[in-house]
Parts: sequence; structure tokens; C-alpha cells
Amino acid sequence: MTESKQLHLTAFMRPVSLHTGAWRYPGSYADANFNLTHLKSFIQKLEAAKFDAFFMADHLAVLNMPVEALKRSHTVTSFEPFTLLSALSAVTDRIGLAATASTTYDEPYHIARRFASLDHLSAGRAAWNIVTTANPDSARNFGQDEHAEHGERYKRAREFYDVVTGLWDSFADDAFILDQKSGIYFDPEKMHVLDHKGPELKVRGPLNIARPVQGWPVIVQAGQSEPGRQLAAETAEVVFCSPKDLEAGRALYGDIQRRMGEVGRKREHLKILPAAFFVIGDTVEEAKAKRTTLDSLVHYDSAIASLSVALGHDASGFDPDGPLPQIPETNASKTGRAGVIKLAEQEGLTVRQLAQRYGGYSGLAFVGTPETIADEMTTWLDQGAADGFTVVFPFLPQGLHDVTERLVPELQRRGLFRQEYEGATLREHLGLPRPKNKFFP
Repeated sequence: MTESKQLHLTAFMRPVSLHTGAWRYPGSYADANFNLTHLKSFIQKLEAAKFDAFFMADHLAVLNMPVEALKRSHTVTSFEPFTLLSALSAVTDRIGLAATASTTYDEPYHIARRFASLDHLSAGRAAWNIVTTANPDSARNFGQDEHAEHGERYKRAREFYDVVTGLWDSFADDAFILDQKSGIYFDPEKMHVLDHKGPELKVRGPLNIARPVQGWPVIVQAGQSEPGRQLAAETAEVVFCSPKDLEAGRALYGDIQRRMGEVGRKREHLKILPAAFFVIGDTVEEAKAKRTTLDSLVHYDSAIASLSVALGHDASGFDPDGPLPQIPETNASKTGRAGVIKLAEQEGLTVRQLAQRYGGYSGLAFVGTPETIADEMTTWLDQGAADGFTVVFPFLPQGLHDVTERLVPELQRRGLFRQEYEGATLREHLGLPRPKNKFFP
């Protein structure tokens, strides 16, 4: 039992479920990704359950997958995250609002201005998820023929972060006097012109909006590559990641914490929140049956393509209803191939079931009762693998209700999750300090 630490929970909400079959599950809202009425009900339910934040990922292009698979995906259409979160800020009071924004296909001034505005609109609940954009097809939507090289994207991201945070610090907290009698609106001595000239970016500033309520919106980072981990260690306050199991989670957590120490950051100033898929039942067997039903809704053509990628070997000729045959060695990832084989052996899955698992959602999953899942979450917290989780729902609305109405009360009963919000801002929810202004101590 963990007495001194509590879990943090954010909800992954774009798409509303990462599972390919989610929109087909009995009772689910097929249009949940782009139905504002549904989305308002989701965030209000999450706020009532005292979640830290509502997290919107983003894509700048239709996902690069074969049309046969793409036509079955509910991720083709979704609202632009920033627009949606601005609307949702008006129907909520406490829950954090986290949006992805790309450092490769946007400009620092745009990002700084949008997030400062959202932080003011929401009274201090905004968070910026820094990404460099993985989908190479995005380049063609922004007048470019080729996607920038991975390392180059991260170099730009690091400088981009410095510029955005510098723009947020354009004004001292007390720069705006608003003295109607004297006619003085703000003190020019408390305005800083950034005048940034770097290898990638040239931005004069200042930002034409007051310093955000939180000083800076919370910084989230989602990369797990070598440069991604380093960027997280240097800049992030929350890490959204996807370790496959407890061992991998501990390794990632320890590595990022070590890197933070090397750059002189306090380790308590970062929360690591792995993505986890939650399927809840009255019994473990019932929860597993729900997962099996959900996986069965992934079309086999899409599923077998995903399995082939995971194996590094064409699986289309395998007997769908037989066991996974012996897979020859290839130049593909040996770790990924070994993980597929291990899963098939552990759960006794047929090729069809295995393919549908990889075609649906193959990441970290907690499948069981509220009690068994709470036990697993406690283990991750106690063993230094996570500070909480980014919750991926299997289907909506019922999957969300299962978490908020059944799992959260069990975590609260154990003292692992808050009963009430203790603060008003996202930084306060996460226990993060308010950044000092770089230019006005």
C-alpha cells in the first residue's frame, strides 16, 4: 500500500479510443470523435471523477495506412484539438486541457499565443504536448515534399521550446497596471522583446498577450527515442509514453530521471504517465471476454497487415484459426518479433486473435476488476515505473463510465487518488511549481 504518493490520471481523448474496433462495439457512439455533445459529456464526467487532464493528441494528415485499412478507422475525422479545448474550457472548471502542437509544422509565435490564450480562457488549465510529428505524409500538407530527418526535427524542437517559453515571459506578472485614473494601461519597463536569432528560428516578440495564468502552460512531451528522452529530461513536466510492461516502464522512468539529474533539474518536477488500456468487468473472466469481443471487431484484412508489420514477416498466408507458426529470422526488430511470439504463447492466441490484438490495441493493458487493476496500478507506482497513467478507453461511453464510476472509487478508497481537487490550476493538480519569469525575477 502506497501512503505517501497518489496516482495522477489523464484521459487520452483524440481519438476517443485508440482501439480500431472501438466505434463498432455494442452501445458505443460511432461518431464520438466529432460529436460535441458527446465530448462535453465525456469531459464533464472526467472532471466529476477528478481527473488531472483531458488530453488531445493530433494528426496533421490522414494516417499513412492502406486504404483498405484506413476506411475502417475511426481516426479519419476528428476536431482540431485546440479549437475543441477552447470550447470545452467554457463547460468545465477544474480539469486540465492538454493539446498537441507540432514544432515541425507550426511557428513559435502561433503556439505561444494560442496556449497563452487557452490558459487565460481556462483560468490556468492549459498544457502543451510538444511533438515533432511522426507521419511523413504531413510534409505534403505544408508545402514540403519531404519530411525533415528525425534528429533535425528534435534540434528544431529544442530551440522552439526556448522561443515559446521566452515569448510567454514577454511581460512581468504585474506589467498590466490598468490605472483608469492616470490612463496607464501597462508599464513598458516590464515588457521584454525576445529578439531571438537562432540556427532554426528568428522571432522578435514580444507576445501580444499577458503572461499565462500558470506562468507557462504545463509542458508535456511524448517522444521515447534517444533525442525524445533527452528533450523530456531538459524541458518536460509530464511525459506521455508507451512502455509495454512493468520492466520497460521502470527502465524508461529511471533513464529519464537520470538524465534530469544530469541537467540539474529536480526529479519531482516531472510526472511520467504511461498510456494504459483499461477494460473492466465484474470478474477477470468477464473483462477478458469484453476484450475478446472488442478485438473481434477489427477486420481481418487490417489486422493481418498490422501483425505482419509487428513480425517483420508476411503473415497473410498463415492459417487464421491455427496457432502462430515458427517465424524465420529477419532484419526486422527482434524485440518486436519476440514480443509477438511471447504474447501468442502466454495467451494461447490463434493467428486471427493475435492479428486482431495488434490491429486493435497492442500496448500496455489492464484487464480485470476494479480491485485487480488497482493492484496493478499500485505496483507500477510503488516500483518506480509511473507517477500515474494516461487512460486509454476501450470504447465509449461505457468504457469511460467503468473507469470513472468503478475504478476511480476503488483508487480513492485505497488513498491512491484524490477525493477532490485541492487547487484550481493544472500545475496545482500535478504538484508542479510555477516557472519563474526568465526576464523579470
